[in-house]
Amino acid sequence: MKPHFHKILFFLLFISFSCIAQQNIEIPVGNGWSSNSVNTVKFRKNALTTFKNFQFIAYYDNDGYVVLGKRKLNSAKWEIVKTPYSGNVKDAHNTISIAIDGDGYLHISWDHHDTKLRYAKGKSPLSLDLGREESMTGIAEQKVTYPEFHNLPNGNLLFFYRSGASGRGNMIINSYSIKEKKWSQIQSNLVNGEEQRSAYWQAKIDQKGTIHLSWVWRESWDVSTNHDICYARSKDGGLTWQKSNGEKYNLPITVASAEIAWKIPEKSSLINQTSMATDENGNPYIANYWSENGIPQFQIVYLENGIWKKSNTGFRKTSFYLGGGGTKKIPISRPDLLIKEEGKKHNLYLLFRDAERENKVSVAYTNLGENNPWKVTDLTTTSIGEWEPNYDISLWEKQKKLHIFLQNVNQVDGEGLAKSEPTMVKVLEVNQLPK
Repeated sequence: MKPHFHKILFFLLFISFSCIAQQNIEIPVGNGWSSNSVNTVKFRKNALTTFKNFQFIAYYDNDGYVVLGKRKLNSAKWEIVKTPYSGNVKDAHNTISIAIDGDGYLHISWDHHDTKLRYAKGKSPLSLDLGREESMTGIAEQKVTYPEFHNLPNGNLLFFYRSGASGRGNMIINSYSIKEKKWSQIQSNLVNGEEQRSAYWQAKIDQKGTIHLSWVWRESWDVSTNHDICYARSKDGGLTWQKSNGEKYNLPITVASAEIAWKIPEKSSLINQTSMATDENGNPYIANYWSENGIPQFQIVYLENGIWKKSNTGFRKTSFYLGGGGTKKIPISRPDLLIKEEGKKHNLYLLFRDAERENKVSVAYTNLGENNPWKVTDLTTTSIGEWEPNYDISLWEKQKKLHIFLQNVNQVDGEGLAKSEPTMVKVLEVNQLPK
């Protein structure tokens, strides 16, 4: 064999292995309920999370039981436990949220839509063996919806939820101390709908521990009454709150006192419960979609030098109108947002699904500082139904590795059910994001 042939062969093998390394990997976990989108709705915090070298996952199986999984990172072998707990999977609101506290204990809350709090904790660090169902504080735990865990840098946890019904709910915040191993309520009514409206929020805790909160107001059960993107932040773990300019809020925050980051009228197909990200300087970025000309577009509202600005991705071409109640069948998913900074570059990545792109997992991206147009690529080759994005926030923040909860699910409009067989729950490992 001639020497130059060896070089050519080595080069081809190198290219081949390089392409394989760049491919995204789908790691199977187990079969999950797929007749609606309860396993994949956007407001799960969290579907997937990592503590040290272990990744945890939770989902409902086809019989409605809560299933927990754990694996070592870089391993495809999962330890799977079917818990004794189940939920009403026929209502896509009734999600499962998990978190791992700073001592390594798993916390889980599930099965809520204006119903009694359901919460349990692992019996030992890194264990999937849950203790009994228990109360957190015993205060305002009878009409719980949208449970969300958030990790604080000191190892403590926050737990957000709505108390009350759609259109007239209030926002509760509980705080968990790993030192005392107990919960306390720190806000009983942070954002007050005044019995006339509800705030539908998303939150982000930055590297310094500042809590960033944004929300849209909804005037009734009808999603078409969503309006305005508002903002608040807390620098002391949720006890006191301020506007982006440092002005202190008098609590509770109401529609009259809320800082409006971006004014959006009702009937704009503005969606609720999306996502936030922050840059290394603690500036908030809020991802959403709404229509300004009949075509809903993904948009980013962000704070730069104390001024609220907006970036319109602008790549969508088909129109739809968002209205009515219940969990909707919508041509696009709610978006998730990640930021990767490299020097002065602010690389933004928007995760989404769109019927225009055959309902694949897609990512739109841009370098915000250079005012480049948004580009779009797909992370999967096949449809994932009515999936919405959930990624491993802790893993991204610590290692800038993107792992996404993946399942092909259905959603019939207005809380309907499809007749579908269970589908495989997976973790999509994205080896390389576009630039």
